Formats: sequence, structure tokens, C-alpha cells
Amino acid sequence: MATFKNEVLVRVYIVVFAVVLVGVAIFTKAVRISMVEGKFWRDKIENQYFQMRKVEAGRGNILASNGGLLATSLPYFELAFDPNSSGMTDADFDLNIDSLAYCLATYVDQSFTPEGMRDYLIEMRKAKKQYIPIKKEANYEEYEQISQFPLFRMGQFKGGFIAIPKFKRKNPYGMLASRTIGYDRKYSTAIGLEGYYEEVLDGEQGEQLMRRLTKDIWIPVNNFSKIDPTGGLDIKTTLDVDIQDVAEGSLLAALKEHNAEYGVALVMDVKTGGIRAIANLGRTKKGKIWETYNHAVGTSTEPGSTFKLASMMALIEDGKVQLDDSIFLDKGRATFFNQKMVDASKHGLDSTTVRHAFEISSNVAIAKLVQEHYGEEDEAADFIERLQQFNLDHRTGVEINGEADPYIKEAYNTEDNWSGLSLPWMAHGYELKLTPLQLLSFYNTVANDGRQMKPYLVSETQKFGETVERFPPKVVKKQIASKKTIRLAQELLEGVVLNGTAKRYQTNRYTFAGKTGTAQINYKRSNGRTTVGGYQSSFVGYFPTEDPVYSCIVVIYKPKNGRYYGSDVALPVFRSIADKIFTLKPDLFERFEEETWVQSAKATKGNIGAQSDFEYLFDAIDVDYEPNKSAEFVVIDQDSTEQLQFLNKNIQVEQVPSVVGMGLRDAVYVLENLGLKVEVNGSGKVVNQSIRSGTMLRGQTVALRLN
Repeated sequence: MATFKNEVLVRVYIVVFAVVLVGVAIFTKAVRISMVEGKFWRDKIENQYFQMRKVEAGRGNILASNGGLLATSLPYFELAFDPNSSGMTDADFDLNIDSLAYCLATYVDQSFTPEGMRDYLIEMRKAKKQYIPIKKEANYEEYEQISQFPLFRMGQFKGGFIAIPKFKRKNPYGMLASRTIGYDRKYSTAIGLEGYYEEVLDGEQGEQLMRRLTKDIWIPVNNFSKIDPTGGLDIKTTLDVDIQDVAEGSLLAALKEHNAEYGVALVMDVKTGGIRAIANLGRTKKGKIWETYNHAVGTSTEPGSTFKLASMMALIEDGKVQLDDSIFLDKGRATFFNQKMVDASKHGLDSTTVRHAFEISSNVAIAKLVQEHYGEEDEAADFIERLQQFNLDHRTGVEINGEADPYIKEAYNTEDNWSGLSLPWMAHGYELKLTPLQLLSFYNTVANDGRQMKPYLVSETQKFGETVERFPPKVVKKQIASKKTIRLAQELLEGVVLNGTAKRYQTNRYTFAGKTGTAQINYKRSNGRTTVGGYQSSFVGYFPTEDPVYSCIVVIYKPKNGRYYGSDVALPVFRSIADKIFTLKPDLFERFEEETWVQSAKATKGNIGAQSDFEYLFDAIDVDYEPNKSAEFVVIDQDSTEQLQFLNKNIQVEQVPSVVGMGLRDAVYVLENLGLKVEVNGSGKVVNQSIRSGTMLRGQTVALRLN
């Protein structure tokens, strides 16, 4: 019996000990949680429901040179209703719920009737819901209207109205300069000006204590420790919206016409280096034309013949050649080591002057000159040093991330794959690389009499329209070459337009100078033969020649339709841009003194046209004339006192009239009013018509040749 009792007692002791041990463990853990880990767990629980959250700041605007918006942040609001807000009373809810439901059902969510909306809100209040979405993306006008609805006008805590401000980045002009303006998106690297000026535009975010309702929904809490955000600064660019639009429009037309892969058009202010337009258009995978990449800044290629200016300047600077020296061309053929070189145009010249060789863009001439004067090992470095003197081996430093490095070989450097072909091929723009902007900067410097300006895109930062900091034009180098070299370089570029590859694109409205370029791309040289994978067409120059205001480069990559030469593809785009700029910017025209206007008016003697047009012109410039009261169309003449007279221009009504001497508008007006059809060839005044005047009218088609 005693043994049995002892066994029971042992078991009881074991159970009691185990219970005590568990109790001690629980007590110890409770003490640890309360005393040691308490703060950690309290913070963890609190942070699941309350956090100091970031409040987005309004991003600064990007402005055009005239202050117009290129990129802006538009505010919008996420609107919601908390029917169980801490400050809301039953009396306020009951008093306002009918009118609130009517406003919401009428102006916000018309899928509800006012009665249905009322029942829904009451149900949500009874269910203790604290977040009812009202409108996900309300603009500021909608926010203002909804915030004044009954109950909501009492604010967040008494009225339960929740408005979380957010911002959307918008480019009012769409594609216009979109890659240069750039974008700032979540989870991707900001590009263009948006990326370069990220810290300036971004401002400082604020902080607000918020309460978590669901995984993704946080609502503000009434907390006096809120830190308001500070909006970013605006940046004012050098971009001219009108010129940018002109550049993109002209480039777009060329890409479509020639079915090209991509194109670049850049316009720069000669005196300051301010970039007025920077257009980059390329084809997407679906064939749509868009600003796919900033090739003007980020793509370096072999420039081809536009680089010949640098080669000529090196030769002139070192006193190696005179422009009137003779150069043997052998009808545009030469062999350098085992590689044949031919001129693109079949000029058939055995020899010509250095000047004319440049004007007709002879590869052979420039390559032979550079090889002859720098071909020795100790001289090749001199040629490279001249290119470096012109800063062709430096980036421009424009305010866009991702500018490609220029590539200029080091003489006889095996790591640069220097060979016996390097000099003659570098001379006309191969075995080296430049971006369009870097090449334009060089030509801009020549136009600016040798003074190199840093290309730039931003002129100042602003806050509420007031200037915070200015960024004036910067001189990179006061003189890249002697004044004589610069003057002769300008003569060469003028000669290209007057006598060379750009001759047929001259205009009597203004003068311009520049150089055409056609470069082979994706080529392979083997056994003296070259296979080509396409072409790059370019033209770079400046206008007006006498006092340059703008420089411009156009590059068209891989044109597939029609011809591919720079004079056929890129030069027409340059002319189109320049023509339109002269129309948009009348201050580029020469200002005539009154005597000059009178002389110009008297030079109209013999012109034929509508009398009303001549009257308008002569009245505007205050020139005396004797009107003809009976004539619609007149011939300008002068009497013995040199006063201008309007002589009657007879228009036959039953026969084909003569319209020779008329402008196109007047000629078409006269002929079509007589029932004739008109075909036109050329521009200017009518110099010939296909049907002789006096022929009987039978509804014929008249072909007009203008010149």
C-alpha cells in the first residue's frame, strides 16, 4: 500500500513540476515581450496601420524659349468618402445624406438613382466602411465642384471627404521634341531634359501621417506634423516651338518620301549656341514614324563628305595648299595602296583647282592632298593635332545624358587599327565618327568666325515666372583657327552653293552656305572591292551667308526610295527649313531704306498682274503711281517724269490670251475663268505657254513654263 502511495505522489510531483515549469516559461515570455520586445511589437502593429508617407511634390515645367509649355505636371485627385470619419456626427450625416446622394448620382456616378445612392451610403455607414471610391482621376475643376457637395464641404474629418492629390506629366505638343524633352516615369530611367534636370524639376516631397485601410489604400490622418511638399523649379529652354515644328515637318516629309530608317534635323543659333530645334524621327517596329531615339546626340557615325571642311582647314592652317592650286584628278580616280577610290559624280576632269574640287566634293582630290602633305609618319600626327585643335575630339557637353563620344584615330596607333588607308579615308570622312550635334557645332564655329560656342538647351530656371538662375552662352574656344583659315573655309562653303553640289538649290530670297555629304554605311572592303549596305545623306550649313543667324544640319539614314546623295535627300530638307524660318522670322530679311524701296518699285517696270495687287504694294511703300480706272490687269510702265503708270493689259474673252510675264496666280485665274485647264512646270513668272495667244477657245489644256 505504501509503495502504491509513493508512486502516486511521484506522479503528482512530476505533474506539478511540469505545470510550474510551463507557468514559469509563460511568465518569462510575457515579461520578455512586455519589457524587452514590447516597443518592437507595438511599433510593428502601429506601422501596419499608421505610417509617415511621402506626399508627391508638383514637378517643375519645361518651357520653350517664349515661355510656352513643353512639359507640365497636371494635378488630379483620387476622391473618396469615409462615412465613418472620426469627426462626423449622426446629425450631420442624417441632415446631408439626401442632398449628397442627389449630387453624387446626378454629377458623378449616374449609374445610381439618387435614392439608390442614398441607400448605398447608409448601408456603407452601417457596415463601418471607411473608404468608398468617388472618382479615381478627378481634374482640378471636378475636385473643386465635388468638394463643395453637401457634407463634403465640412472637410475630411467632419464631412468624410478624402482627396489625395497626384500628378500626371503631359507634353502639350505631343511628339514635338519629345526625346529631347524626355520623360520621367516610375520604374524607368528618366531621359532627355527630364533626366538631366531631375533634381531641379523634382522639388522636395512632403510627409503626412496616414492610416492604412487596405493593402494599397492609405488615407491622411489629422496630424499637425505634416510637412508640405515643395514644388520643383521650371526650366526655360532655348527651343523655338515654331522652328521645331518646321524642322520636324520637313524631316517627316523626307522620311516618308525616301522611306528612310531615321532622320535628324538640328537648328542652332550661330552667335550663342542655343539649340532652336532638335528633331529625331525614326521608324518603330510597326513602321510608324516617331521620335524613337535621340540620334542627334546619342548616335555617332562616319560623316562622309561633310568632314572635308575639317581636312581643308587643316591643310590651309598648315600652309600646305592655296585654294587656286591645281590638283590632278584623273577623271575622279585614284588608288591608295591596294584600294581604289572614285568620285561619286562623273565630272570627267583631269585636273582642277583645289577650290573647285571641294565645291564638286571630289573624294580623290581631298584624299590625295591629305596623303601628300601628311603621309609621312611624323606628319600624320600633325593632321590629327589640327583636328583636335578644332575640338572635333570632344563632346559638346549638351544637357542631355548619353552623348556619344567622338572618335578620332591616333596616328599610327595599332589599337586604333591605323593603316596606310587611314589618312586618305579620314580625309573625306571615314574611319572616324561624330554625332550630328558635334559636326554642327564645328560648322557653327566656322559661321561664327572661328569662335566656338557651347551648344546648350536651357537658358534659366524659374519659380512662379521669376528667374532663379540664368545660364548664359558659354565660349568653349575663342578661336579654333586663324582668321585667314576661317575666311577661306567660309569661301569654300559659299562656293558649294554658288558653283558646286548645292548649286541648283540657290534661292533669290536669301543666301546660304554649306556642304553636302553622302557616306557609305555597313560597307566591307576586300580585295580592292567595296560592298555597301546603304547610305547616309547629309547637309550642314548656315544662313544668311553675310551675317549668319542659324546653322542647321540634316542627316537622313538609309534612304531607300529614289536617289541617296546628300544633295538630293538632305539638302532639300535644309532648304525647306530655311525657307520656312525666313517666312516665320521676318527680322532675318535686310532692312531697306526708303530710297531702296522706291528703286525696287521702279524696277517693276514691264511686270504684268492684277492692278489691285500693285496698288496695295505701292501704297504700302508710299510710291506714287497713276492708276488705270478701266483695267483689271495692267502692265507697269513709267512716264517722262518716271512716275509709274498702269497700262491696260488686254485679255481676249473668245480667244486664248497671252499670260507670258504674269505670275502663276494671275495666269491661272485668267485662264481658268475662260474655261481652260492649266498645267504648270517651274516657278516664278510665265515665260512660255503651250497654246499660242489668239487661238479659239475650246476648253483646251494650256501648259505653262515658269522661270
